[in-house]
Amino acid sequence: MCNELLSIAFYRAVFTELLATAIYVFFGLGSVLDWPETPSILQTSITFNLAAATAVQIAWQASGAHINPAVTVAFLLGSRISLVRSVCYVVAQLAGGIVGAAILYAVTPGNVRGNMGINKVNINISSGQAVAVELILTLQLVLCYFISTDRQRSTGSPAVIIGISVALGHLVGHYYTRCSMNPARSFGPAVITGDFLQQWIFWVGPLIGAALASILYNFVIYYDPKPFSQRLSILKGSYDEEEPERQEENAQKEALPLPSLVHRL
Repeated sequence: MCNELLSIAFYRAVFTELLATAIYVFFGLGSVLDWPETPSILQTSITFNLAAATAVQIAWQASGAHINPAVTVAFLLGSRISLVRSVCYVVAQLAGGIVGAAILYAVTPGNVRGNMGINKVNINISSGQAVAVELILTLQLVLCYFISTDRQRSTGSPAVIIGISVALGHLVGHYYTRCSMNPARSFGPAVITGDFLQQWIFWVGPLIGAALASILYNFVIYYDPKPFSQRLSILKGSYDEEEPERQEENAQKEALPLPSLVHRL
């Protein structure tokens, strides 16, 4: 049985993913609306940068601040979270994307809404090229997620580096696909406007990119030697992260000579 379902912290984490994703989508999409002053690529990139950094800072301690189904899938494949948590996170993120887009739609004048920042493929590139671009953009984003949240190699909040990674993706990807890297960011406005014409591109590209990033990080760049039993326990949600530390401490106590053990006690 998944122990996480018995924890209040689990449900707080799921709600935090919904809230943080809604905040990210609201502010991000708000920077691409069709106001009389057309936003520049730099303005949009900076806004998505700040929105991502803010959302990550809000959610980091509560949920790990995925805010992106592609990131959650990558962490699942890398044996970082359970299957139950990943499913709940993805549902919360998609709901958050819809909520953020819906609020923006409700408070924006009709002549400004336009297409609500829906991702669209540049007419000069093919669908395959668009998928490849989204794959590459998401690959670098997820690699940044892994390294900046790896407690063995990084300390503190990952908000700044993740925000920079999001901005980097938008500075290049805007010309190709208006840059998604995040199925929840694309799904929210698509639901509100009813436009799902090219939606598959913004699922296939990011999810493949996330899977490749997980393989590269966990099996090539920084090999993670988790045994199969541990990976299975993490998948089921029954793994106790403190158990290895307790076992190591007990082993050290057993290895101590009796006088040393008495002295320590």
